[in-house]
Amino acid sequence: MEELDDLKILWKQDRSFEQKNENEIALMIRGSSKTLITKLKRSVWIELSLSVLCIVALGAFGLSLSPGAMMWTIMALLVLLLGYVFYYVKKIILLNDYDDSAENLKTNLENLVDKLDAYMTFYKRSYAILYPLFFLLGLFFGIMESGLDRFVQKMQNPLNVFAFLLIAVIFMVGVYAITDWYLKKLYGNHIEKLRSLLLDLKHMGNND
Repeated sequence: MEELDDLKILWKQDRSFEQKNENEIALMIRGSSKTLITKLKRSVWIELSLSVLCIVALGAFGLSLSPGAMMWTIMALLVLLLGYVFYYVKKIILLNDYDDSAENLKTNLENLVDKLDAYMTFYKRSYAILYPLFFLLGLFFGIMESGLDRFVQKMQNPLNVFAFLLIAVIFMVGVYAITDWYLKKLYGNHIEKLRSLLLDLKHMGNND
């Protein structure tokens, strides 16, 4: 990426070698896009592998539990993880289908960035919905196991209400912050670099 940035600066400063440098930049953009696609694939494979490992570990742990709040929460989480496995496979197929041929580089890169943006939007929205849902689901199973009357009795104590709300806020803020950092590290930075390459291609096209 640093070599590409240096060449773009040279191209902007010295227009006497414009045609040659534009071709060089196009080739380097193509190579940089392939590198970023490879990094994105690696990130997806990491998530897919971790999901499969979690499914195996949680499945084995869930089967060892007696029916109750913990077991039903784990079963619900397993269903979610299976859904995300399908999601990761679709992302890998999308990245494998990317065509970096020079003739259609700008169009293909534009389509890829649009689809990756759509995936990231879905990803963030799903977590925004699922984190509170699973918190409430775990709470529901816990109430069902211990009894509604006992839960209501505990909530009559202001200290218990305060502790519950504090735990809920810390949990939500913590998981959202970790997820934002995690998504940016695995995908967001690479997608932004692809977007930057796309802007360079468009800029080159406007100067033809």
